[in-house]
Amino acid sequence: MIFKVYYQENRFEVPVRENTQSLYVEAASEREVRHHLKDRDYNIELVQLLEGNHLEYEQASQNYEVESVE
Repeated sequence: MIFKVYYQENRFEVPVRENTQSLYVEAASEREVRHHLKDRDYNIELVQLLEGNHLEYEQASQNYEVESVE
């Protein structure tokens, strides 16, 4: 499954919408995604499962690059 993760670069700053970034992770569950990212200094706002038309839309983006949890 592919998940889109919305996050802030620094977990100690107040989240600001304009500073929100995203990345894509292939994993079996949201728990695996969060475990994969735990060593990074991210303030994770949302982990969203992508499927169907939403996934196709994201795949068409030039910024679409998937990390894999192993």
